[in-house]
Parts: sequence; C-alpha cells; structure tokens
Amino acid sequence: MTQPAPKNADLPVRVASAIVVVAIALTALWLGGWIWAGFAMVVAGGVLYEWRALVRAMNPSPLRETFWTLGGILYLAPAAAMLMLMREGERGFADVLTLIALVAAIDIGAYFTGRAIGGPKIAPAISPSKTWAGLLGGILGALAVLVLSAKLSNATPAWWQVLGLAVLAAIVAQAGDFFESWMKRRAGVKDSGKLIPGHGGLFDRVDGLIAVSFLAALLAGLSAL
Repeated sequence: MTQPAPKNADLPVRVASAIVVVAIALTALWLGGWIWAGFAMVVAGGVLYEWRALVRAMNPSPLRETFWTLGGILYLAPAAAMLMLMREGERGFADVLTLIALVAAIDIGAYFTGRAIGGPKIAPAISPSKTWAGLLGGILGALAVLVLSAKLSNATPAWWQVLGLAVLAAIVAQAGDFFESWMKRRAGVKDSGKLIPGHGGLFDRVDGLIAVSFLAALLAGLSAL
C-alpha cells in the first residue's frame, strides 16, 4: 500500500523556488532602469498569459473572451506601469520595496492570524480559508510596514492617514486575491499555472500586488487631473 506523502513534503521545493524568485526580483529592482522595466513587463505578460488560460477554461463565447482579454490588459498594464514609474523616482528603490513589503506583510499577517484565530469566513464560496480575523491580521501587517517606512524616511504622517492607508491596502490586496480565486473556481483549477515549483503560477503570487499597484495607478491618475 502506498504511503501518503508527508504534509509538508514540498516545503524544501517551495522554499528554494521562493528564494530564487525573490532574488531575481530584488536584483532587477536594485538595478532599476530598463532591467526593472523589462522584468515588470515580463511578469505582466506572464500573468496575462495565465489570465487568458483561465478565461479559456471558463468556456466563454468568443465575444466574452475578447472582453475578458481587454479587461486583463486594462487591469495589468496600469499596475505594471505604476511599478516602473515608482522605481524612477528619487527614492524609487525604497518606494517599490515598501510597496512589495506592504503586500507581503498583508498576506503573512492574514495567513497566520486567520490560522490562529479562525472564525467567520469572508466569502467561503470563493476562498474558504479567508476569514475576517485574517483581514484584521493583514491590516496589522500593513500598519507595521507603513510605520516602519515612515520612521526610516523620517516622515511624520498623521496617525489616521497611516491607519486609513493600511486598511485600504489590506482590503484591496485581499480583493485581488479573492478575484483571482473566483477566476480559478470558474475555470475549475487549483493554480493559475505551474511556472513556480510549489507555488503555482505568477498570478497566484502577485494577485495582491497587482490590485494594490492598480489602485495606486488609479489614484495617481486622478490626482493628476
């Protein structure tokens, strides 16, 4: 009789692939310029490829597939452009790194708080593991990153601005996660792809970052009007 695989049998693969991905991303971010721009475009293109694969798995009509593809472009392009533009600023490296750390802290805070506390689910039909306690943990994670970033940059924002930004970022990041989960459920798949061993596809890893970057691009566009 075949023995079941240990619960964390894929942990070494997950850790190794995460280290490789993070190292590549940080190197591109540090170098900046066309290397970071190219990296952002490659990731956006990879996510769009996975997006279209999910859409095709939903078996839409040709017209609906076209609208879904256009929607993906309109969603991904501003997010990628925002990440590229942020890197060009005087504090470009720190700003983009803070944004990435913000989304990562939201994910980590939501994951561990949700597992530790449990409680009512936010939308069990879409993502059974997401709880309201997890969202609170995500807000706390975002708050920690924003407070640390303010201290390191010697900025003195009002407490309500920091708290409001933490709440907004956590909600938007979780919404991005929910949206991708909804697409995968409609497509009948567990992961958006198989590019990253132990982690799934690109979309699985950057869904929250895309959502927050898209919001940042939208707010920047509105402020420029």
